[in-house]
Amino acid sequence: MSWKTSGLLVHAAVTTALAAGALAPLKAAAQITPSEYAARRDAVAARVGDGVVVAFGAPTPITDRGPFFQLPTFHYLTGFDEPDAAFVMVVRDGHGHPTLFLSPVDPRRAFYYGRRPDSATVRDSLGVPGRDISALAPILDSLAGSGLPFLTLADFQDADFAVQDSLTRGQSFMRRLAARHPGLVVRDAHPIVDQLRARKSPAEIALLEKAAQISSEGHRSAMMVPNPRHEYELRAALEGTFTRLGAERPAYGSIVGAGANGTQLHYMKDMADAKPGDVVVMDAGAEYRGYAGDVTRTIPVSGVYTPEQRAIYQLVRDAESAAERNSGPGLSQQAAQDSSVAVRARGLAALGLIESEDALMDPPWPADCGRAPASCSQAQLWMIHGISHGIGLEVHDPASYYLGDGTYHPGDVFTIEPGIYISQASLDALPDTPRNRRFIAAVRAKVKEYENTGVRIEDDYVITPTGVRRISTAPREIDEIEALMKQRPIS
Repeated sequence: MSWKTSGLLVHAAVTTALAAGALAPLKAAAQITPSEYAARRDAVAARVGDGVVVAFGAPTPITDRGPFFQLPTFHYLTGFDEPDAAFVMVVRDGHGHPTLFLSPVDPRRAFYYGRRPDSATVRDSLGVPGRDISALAPILDSLAGSGLPFLTLADFQDADFAVQDSLTRGQSFMRRLAARHPGLVVRDAHPIVDQLRARKSPAEIALLEKAAQISSEGHRSAMMVPNPRHEYELRAALEGTFTRLGAERPAYGSIVGAGANGTQLHYMKDMADAKPGDVVVMDAGAEYRGYAGDVTRTIPVSGVYTPEQRAIYQLVRDAESAAERNSGPGLSQQAAQDSSVAVRARGLAALGLIESEDALMDPPWPADCGRAPASCSQAQLWMIHGISHGIGLEVHDPASYYLGDGTYHPGDVFTIEPGIYISQASLDALPDTPRNRRFIAAVRAKVKEYENTGVRIEDDYVITPTGVRRISTAPREIDEIEALMKQRPIS
């Protein structure tokens, strides 16, 4: 089947589903107002007390591969989504006085990439005074002599890679400033802002719900692809639907891994064959107005799970349900995690893929099995990652349960994403020790039966004052998925 034919069939399948009402109507999403951005800045100022908050936005892209996207923290405080900007807020007695520093665009370049708002426009639209970026260094030099501490928000692209992303424009600027002013106190402001970002406002929750809805429709569209032969056909259905429904871009690199590729947690090449008999892990979400959806489904290429695939899938699905039951205001995230692990460990032992629920291995990663036996459990080899993270302006966003007593609070928006990944390659990675040799001998035959079966199920949730609410809606039960895939057009 040609790519052109495949594309037409995907479009027809989605159009048919829409006409039949199979795709849920998408709710309209709220917008973040200038007053909410102002309230965020006020909350930061109240926590700072006295100091100078300095943040840099993202620079002008140096490729033509796509449009400009602002850094999450800068966007959170300003709502200003233009390149090469900086933000300074002088805080005294808990009251902040913010200024945006703007970089004008070359008049000829403006014909290609558009004009940027001037200071008057910024003041009128965002309620923040604006100045030319050329004034930034002299003003900060002057403030450095005030005795106030400086609190910086580093301009890394992604918090997951903050350590590696250390040579940015903003961080270089601040190092030069500190070198010019020996004794200047410079602190990290991210803990303050992350604490605020952890609890989402009603407007943010509405945007996240819209992102989750769009993400879910993308997964429905992928389930309707007729007889996919390549991973990229499924990715096209996912990302095409995201775009069609108003998302700016995927929230992260779409993971579409068939067969052995589905056992690699962050596989993103998405170009290999998808063969009948394979299951495909599809971890893909849409970004809507800066907010990320994050949904994973695992589907059979043929449209029907094998008995072995059904067994692993149901284990993962039961583990997700266990975590859901243990999620709610005041409940411990660790309890949700532990309940999910316990369900999977029991199931893996029953299937003969580990020696027992509590059996240990010598793992291929540094671990203290005496102090932390869970990191050395045989079950951990097949379910290597945790089950939850916050979502928001980043796909791995702060959440309240990261802090304090580790409990959920209303306004937390997060994922639950248990997985199991069976492959001989994981056994091969184990160090050669007596304990591991016994483990391998006990499970080798069973691993062969389940070889290259990777299953992950991920949904998005909001903690409400009375419980937990799932906001992603793609089919996730075995019977639901198989029933939907039976409706695929015949290629």
